[in-house]
Amino acid sequence: MRQPWTLLLLAGLAGLAACRQSSPGDPDRRIVVWEMEDAAVAPYIDSVLEAFRKRPGSEGVQIVRTHYHPEDLRQQFQTSSIAGNPPDLIITQSDPAGIYSVSGFIRPVDGLFDLSRYNKAAVEAVSLDGKTWGVPISNGNHLMLMYNKSLVPKPPQTTAELFDFCDRHAQGSQLDHCMAFFLGEPYWLVPWIGAFGGWPMDGRRPTIDTPATRRALEFVLELKRRGYVPQECDYNCADALFTERKVAFVIGGDWAMSRYAAQLKSDLGIARIPKLSQTGRWPTPMVSGAYFMLSSKLQGPKLEMVKRLVDFYTDEENQIGQAKTLMRLPALSQADKAKVILDDPNLRASMEQLLVGRPMPMATEMRAVWDAIRPLYGRVLSGQMSVDEAVPLMQRDAETKIREMNE
Repeated sequence: MRQPWTLLLLAGLAGLAACRQSSPGDPDRRIVVWEMEDAAVAPYIDSVLEAFRKRPGSEGVQIVRTHYHPEDLRQQFQTSSIAGNPPDLIITQSDPAGIYSVSGFIRPVDGLFDLSRYNKAAVEAVSLDGKTWGVPISNGNHLMLMYNKSLVPKPPQTTAELFDFCDRHAQGSQLDHCMAFFLGEPYWLVPWIGAFGGWPMDGRRPTIDTPATRRALEFVLELKRRGYVPQECDYNCADALFTERKVAFVIGGDWAMSRYAAQLKSDLGIARIPKLSQTGRWPTPMVSGAYFMLSSKLQGPKLEMVKRLVDFYTDEENQIGQAKTLMRLPALSQADKAKVILDDPNLRASMEQLLVGRPMPMATEMRAVWDAIRPLYGRVLSGQMSVDEAVPLMQRDAETKIREMNE
């Protein structure tokens, strides 16, 4: 439990931050937005915020945007909310909504917005206990196969085809490896667990100790054994190998599509993660998207202004603009069939991948599952622990962490 003096210190720091952010003028016409987007997304966000300020009725509205790393945003938002000085609006993924909602830091958006306008799966990914805790900005945040067309004329449809390509074309070539992805991060393991018929959560209960998890771990170890992937590789490693054309494939997220398109130009190809030949199932990446979440402190005229901003940011014109600029699938159902998506093979492929994904659990227990899998997954990859030793420990540690969370 955090000691009282620590809470006082955090409150004081948040109060100082609030003082630094303050400015003269009507506080109801000053909106503070915190976000965790990739740096390349900032110009797009600013362009939409500026367009909102020019709309009738929004003249003179001041919008202060601050960027944070995802984990820093999580910590800063919780700290500022405890201290009573949160931002008005955050742009984040769906998974932190679990702890934010339980803690009373954000307000449900049911009744504030017409959620029927948005893609059902995107809304479900931020729904818990009969309430919806965010307004979808994009639909996805999912992993998919990205490939270099100059090296791969046609993407593999199955893992057997992928392995055949790696054996015939990648070995002994100028490539460092055939493919790369964030080894050791459970988010990249989950699609393979799904392909073997499992899933890490059932409601609020962890379901890690299963044959599917074992087989998924063994599959990743086999990729390493064959030399198809580096022995060690984090997100930055995989990103650099792909953009520097040192691997033919990367398993990456939709958030990186626009940046990869800018770097690889017409050589960028997008496809589903290949169907697992052993089972005949498609890998199932987690699906959510980016969301607006509203501080529970919002009320009165400022709440109405924030509602107008969110409605404008996610209207059809801006959703289509987002697809064009950021190569992200719209969350607004009406924009799904926009010409820009139907005519773009990479956006169509992203949609095809999304359709075989599964919504990311929003339950707070999912955080315990990630934290339980990650260290033991790393030990398996480094050869310090066998798969059969690690999987039961992952389950046990997740259950222990959940009990501690709920005490």
